[in-house]
Amino acid sequence: MTYGIPGRDSLSKNERREAAREKAKALRDSQRKKDKRTRLFIQGGVLIALVAVVAAVAIVLMVTINKPASPGPRNMLSDGILIGEDFVAKPTAGLQPGQTPEPNERDETSEVISIQLYIDYFCPVCGAFEKANGEQISAWVESGAATVEIFPYAITDSVSQGTKYATRSANAAACVADESPDQYFAFHQVLYDDRPDEGTPGLTDEQLIKLTKDAGVKNEKKVASCIQGQTFSSWVADARTRHRNGPIPGANIDFIEGTPTAIVNGVKYTGPLNDAEAFSAFVLQMANTSFNENSTSTPTPTPTPTVKE
Repeated sequence: MTYGIPGRDSLSKNERREAAREKAKALRDSQRKKDKRTRLFIQGGVLIALVAVVAAVAIVLMVTINKPASPGPRNMLSDGILIGEDFVAKPTAGLQPGQTPEPNERDETSEVISIQLYIDYFCPVCGAFEKANGEQISAWVESGAATVEIFPYAITDSVSQGTKYATRSANAAACVADESPDQYFAFHQVLYDDRPDEGTPGLTDEQLIKLTKDAGVKNEKKVASCIQGQTFSSWVADARTRHRNGPIPGANIDFIEGTPTAIVNGVKYTGPLNDAEAFSAFVLQMANTSFNENSTSTPTPTPTPTVKE
């Protein structure tokens, strides 16, 4: 017994061929409709996703634009931290959003030498300057013969493989200034002692936190939280703009061209940055200039002997 499609045997060969064509056409029409529905679904999904992305970006931009700017670190109202005898920092309020930095006015009749340093903690030339001159600057400040005002100026973010180490290290320094100002100079020194090479990612936040402990900072947990939260990163960016555009109060220059920039009694040092004797001679010259102009005795900073490598 043979089973087949009912009525199939009663159709002629041409009729069967026509029926097959009609069936194939119906299948193609059905598939085209299905494909069209699929395309519309996919396009609708992509459109919804794009709308979601645009909405998310808009929300982020609105939050960024409407987010109130945060104040700068305490004890850096001038955009720098002023450190005097025994490494004690001058206390100040934090710079408020939109506020113009308040410079530390130099007393031109004072016997104390004023040194201002604009530095980047990732800058190799800054590292060379610190290696050559850090010890003698430290001795002058500790004895009270000089003050040093340190301005973090983060300009080397582009050479840290995307980690923005210059900004992160400047932020870490600001965190120390804010919570433990009298340990700032010690932290400044360990940052250069452990300065990573340009072209590397730099130190991690955890490593920066460890350095704050090595420097003996107070309020360790607050400093660590500040570093991890990048609390002062926007201040670092704003200070960079101010340094770059000027003015530079009380100095013979209008803006900071690069790092390191050392200013002594209002005059920019233009000598070799890795020569301790040259820098010391310049400091002595500025001290004598002050003496001649003001007819007052001026302490003579004593150069620290440096072994040249």
